[in-house]
Amino acid sequence: MQYGLIGEKLGHSFSKIIHESLADYRYELKELPRAALAQFLRQRDFAAINVTIPYKQAVMAHLDEIDDAAKAIGAVNTIVNTGGKLKGYNTDYLGLKALIEKHSVSLQGKTVVILGSGGTSLTARQVATDMGAERVVRVSRRATPGCITYEELYSRYNTAQVIINTTPVGMYPQVEGAAADIGQLEGLEAVFDAVYSPLRTDLVLEAKQRGLIAAGGLYMLVAQAVYASELFIGAAYAPETFETEYQHILCKMQNIALAGMPGSGKTTVGKLLAEALGRDYIDTDVLIEKQAGKPISDIFADSGEGAFRRLESETVQAIAKQPTGAVIALGGGAVLDPANVRALKRNAKIYYINRKIEDIVPTVDRPLALNREALQQRYRERHAIYEQCADTEIQVTADAAAVAEAIRKDYLSEN
Repeated sequence: MQYGLIGEKLGHSFSKIIHESLADYRYELKELPRAALAQFLRQRDFAAINVTIPYKQAVMAHLDEIDDAAKAIGAVNTIVNTGGKLKGYNTDYLGLKALIEKHSVSLQGKTVVILGSGGTSLTARQVATDMGAERVVRVSRRATPGCITYEELYSRYNTAQVIINTTPVGMYPQVEGAAADIGQLEGLEAVFDAVYSPLRTDLVLEAKQRGLIAAGGLYMLVAQAVYASELFIGAAYAPETFETEYQHILCKMQNIALAGMPGSGKTTVGKLLAEALGRDYIDTDVLIEKQAGKPISDIFADSGEGAFRRLESETVQAIAKQPTGAVIALGGGAVLDPANVRALKRNAKIYYINRKIEDIVPTVDRPLALNREALQQRYRERHAIYEQCADTEIQVTADAAAVAEAIRKDYLSEN
């Protein structure tokens, strides 16, 4: 290959999308087992590559030259082949620094905790040091030279102000869980996570819920890719490229989830919105019926609401797992389960389509909204939940096309 990325597992990578959006070259993803790494680098059959987990340190022994900054960090994520000579760089450093600066967080005089002990943790340590941190603490599951345990973190450094996660905890496909219990860190101000798939890990969602500054690794990924691409092509991009490309990739990958009462128009709006944006359209109720082999009303009649909710949760959490840019129309009760909401928020922006209850028509295919009285009861039960879980509420004052257009404009303006 000419340009690309090497790593052990790359199914979650956005790098191909970013690089091929930035420049006119083909970018390949090449998964390498550990035993094949040395031979691949000896062959030198590439122009330039990026390096990811778990090879950012291992590649260094195979290079002819290492940039001073990468050497000081002790990790390489970019290799350029010039006339058969391999030189290593670290653009992760610049990407992480750009992410922190984007959110206007000062590390000057603060205690910064870095979760993890791999190559990216070394990069984060250097960034924190160079940005003026008074104390930088690396944390690992086991005490090792240069790393303390999580137990020590909670007992000795619970007033730390900033966390940078460099572990793969919460990364696709194992998206559940957080690398640290931030509830035990009473002085925390900001959380940054190098993980970018999902767009928002549970660690980031928890931090946001607590009112902290928090961000996932997508901006870091884009920024380091821009710097790497400059090394690939030997030319600089315009300064605004970082933000422009970040917004482009976020808009391309982030899902749109439509919540609201049965009969509020989610299906019609969703189809129109998907068509307008050129996205895939997913209806969770349709998927449930296909899986069950019968209508939702029959699922309720045969097995009860509990069985339906279990099927619904399985369906919602499965489609929410990856950022694919899909438009997802949710069943009316899908967001009643907090686990479904958390799953959706990892990769989606949630819109509450709020149609006046008097404008919704009861139908026999909605077991919990068969008549006007049932509809009103569901609205009383759910309205506050819809408002709480949604990122944006859309008041329905016109037809479905106008609602879809309002969501499209809001989504694109936010991204």
